[in-house]
Amino acid sequence: MPLDLSPLWISLKTSLLATFITFFLGIAAAYWMLGYRGKGKSLIEGIFVAPLILPPTVVGFLLLLLFGKNGPVGKLMEPLGFSIVFTWYGAAIAATVVAFPLMYRTALAAFEQIDSNLLRVARTLGAKESTIFWRISLPLAVPGILAATTLAFARALGEFGATLMLAGNIPGQTQTIPMAIYFAVEGGAINEAWFWAFAIMAISLSGIVAVNYWQETRGKKREAGGVGGAGEARGENSIASSRLSNQDSTGSGLFVDIEKQLSGFSLKVCFSADNQPLGLLGGSGAGKSMILRCIAGIETPSSGRIVLNGRVLFDSRQRINLPPRDRRVGFLVQNYALFPHMTVGQNIAFGLPKGLSATAIRQLVETQLITVQLEGYSQRYPHQLSGGQQQRVALARALANQPEVLLLDEPFSALDTHLRSQLEQQMVATLSSYEGVTLFVTHNMEEAYRVCPNLLVLEKGKAVHYGTKYDIFEHPATVGVAQLTGCKNFSSAVGSTSGQVQASDWGCTLSVIEPIPDALSNVGIRAHQIIITDKPNQENTFPCWLVRTSETPHRMTLFLKLHHPSTNNNDYHLQAEVFKEKWATLKDQPMPWYVRLDPLRLILMQ
Repeated sequence: MPLDLSPLWISLKTSLLATFITFFLGIAAAYWMLGYRGKGKSLIEGIFVAPLILPPTVVGFLLLLLFGKNGPVGKLMEPLGFSIVFTWYGAAIAATVVAFPLMYRTALAAFEQIDSNLLRVARTLGAKESTIFWRISLPLAVPGILAATTLAFARALGEFGATLMLAGNIPGQTQTIPMAIYFAVEGGAINEAWFWAFAIMAISLSGIVAVNYWQETRGKKREAGGVGGAGEARGENSIASSRLSNQDSTGSGLFVDIEKQLSGFSLKVCFSADNQPLGLLGGSGAGKSMILRCIAGIETPSSGRIVLNGRVLFDSRQRINLPPRDRRVGFLVQNYALFPHMTVGQNIAFGLPKGLSATAIRQLVETQLITVQLEGYSQRYPHQLSGGQQQRVALARALANQPEVLLLDEPFSALDTHLRSQLEQQMVATLSSYEGVTLFVTHNMEEAYRVCPNLLVLEKGKAVHYGTKYDIFEHPATVGVAQLTGCKNFSSAVGSTSGQVQASDWGCTLSVIEPIPDALSNVGIRAHQIIITDKPNQENTFPCWLVRTSETPHRMTLFLKLHHPSTNNNDYHLQAEVFKEKWATLKDQPMPWYVRLDPLRLILMQ
């Protein structure tokens, strides 16, 4: 052990100061770069990480040019009689510069791993960006930031080249442990070099081990929490159907008329909604979720106007674009986006107005928990809840601050069939007492039919049918709408004579009841409405042969070829669905069978 321990104290002093500085600078730079979208982002990123790539002596040389006697900073400090070069301050600056990239990059990675839905939901709950940083982003990034701090400290402790260039090797003043090792080896004092090598390894590794131990202990505590409350409560209620909203952009309700260019197509919709749930139905990538994000203020339309109860949320001509926190919007996303570091009660209370007393907040939280049948769950954490309970907590949180519009983005998509049914009933019961506007996004036509009296059907960003659910299911406007609503049988069609159409794909002429549109393009019929009959002389009745079958728990799907037998399994005209009881009496009957396409059930599409 050497008699002079000054390298230890100088190293600890400079490393701790460097770590303190890089902690704040690195986090600030990482959070700023996370949201920065300027053209110079790549250049800024390169400057931030350059000390990690450049040789330390090059970094030290550049610092010497900056802080030296003839450098810009050196000249500014000269009148003050203060110098950075060949002082321990210089060693601290060199350590700060080389440690900064590790702090910055690791903190940035920690922020990037946070689910963006958490931040989006926080904005819709009325939180300012500063609140989101302190209450959401920073707490969730703590494990990564601790790791970054440890790495930055270890890097600062081990800095040699840049320190030597800027601060020199002055025993008792700027000589750090790495320099003590180098000059001990150079002078032949191998035992002294071993001592300092073990010292620096012990200090660096102890910090890394401590952080890893803390993270493992934290993870085990979370796992020990388990998943509680497997039972899911049932709700009973229904929403009566209503007429389509006819309000304009100055009345009550929601008015949306927006355009936004998306990848592959342009979103262009115009619709209104009142206090009856409106379902946005469409396939994946149709633009449903983007509409909700534009209403919430998370995304900005290219042009258009959004008005909620007479308040203009967005107007491209007037340059109005309210931030999400001012829109009074409740947003329930697919993965619920509960803040994992907060209890159920804290999640629900997150969006409540400031200034409420603790007693008032507790009462409001309990009221919401009672509404979603989760009394007594306020102290649990999200990871201790089942998927269905998480969904109900997210709904309670969205409704807690009394939003004027509730946006539901496929809220049942992550649930199994049984749980989906239970929570759907609960959702309907909750929405029946909600007085605001509700938009419900789904690609499940049965779900949309049960929850929403009115529907807006979307295809590639365009509204192709807007009306009551009865109108859309009974009279779909296009083949795409019919497919979304579950129709499986289509044929190209042309008007033949009054009351008849020629179904060219099926090779038959069909009598129809509804008026034939001028732009008729297709005729269709739903699989469960095809009638298999033993009366071949009825209207729209044709001989058919069974090609193959497909079985579900309660029904059989029959693939049928009209007029003559099939040549292969893919050679069929129609799909008919029958209950298994009907199939049991039908399957042994000789071919041909006869199918009737009821004129009342035929769908004429443009």
